Amino acid sequence: MTQQKAVAWVTGGTGGIGTAICRGLADAGYQVLAGYNNPDKARAWLETQRADGYDNIDVLGVDLTSFEACQNGVKEAQEKYGSISVLVNCAGITRDGTLKKMTSDQWNEVIDTNLNSVFNTCRSVIESMLEGSYGRIINISSINGRKGQFGQVNYSAAKAGMHGLTMALAQETATKGITVNTISPGYIATDMIMKIPEKVRDAIRETIPMKRYGTPEEIARLVAFLADRENGFITGANIDINGGQFMG
Repeated sequence: MTQQKAVAWVTGGTGGIGTAICRGLADAGYQVLAGYNNPDKARAWLETQRADGYDNIDVLGVDLTSFEACQNGVKEAQEKYGSISVLVNCAGITRDGTLKKMTSDQWNEVIDTNLNSVFNTCRSVIESMLEGSYGRIINISSINGRKGQFGQVNYSAAKAGMHGLTMALAQETATKGITVNTISPGYIATDMIMKIPEKVRDAIRETIPMKRYGTPEEIARLVAFLADRENGFITGANIDINGGQFMG
């Protein structure tokens, strides 16, 4: 009988960083479920992964802002693939604006998608992780959750709150075989960054001590490290990966 693969759920899995994380975990032997919010994009994305040989990647469409939808989505996924042992919260949006001009909709959309979703996903998998006495939860935050950013009070608050959740949940699960950690990337060379005008990109790069952008694959390698079963003594940590742009 073929041994069932360990299952990893990556929210925001079809994005630039999310894609690298999905591939990295698939390379490590996981059955990967990539979260998405655009069905057409997800279908095309999955075809690309399969064409590149990633037969152990599938997609999981769940409204992350809905507690009930997360519960139901996880239940269906676990009935098909087995218990989710690795959760990577990578989904996120921005709705930028100074506080003086920010609407309540801009605030609530970002908090719902970037922070409330983390509660919804963690709550949906934690019981099965506790029952199995094993789990890895990895929350993808941001340098701007560490230092703040002009025009991003909503985003910075959500990303900072994400690590608060990490530290508290890490304490709750420390004796249960479950680790909970945060990764805080700086500027990563995704399509979104590369669409910024070249002069602006150059100016941003000059603020990074390493004088380059990070790559999605560098984030993915760190995720795979934290997800590894052998790495069970790191929990409640916030790991910066920003080329030295913020040290604290």
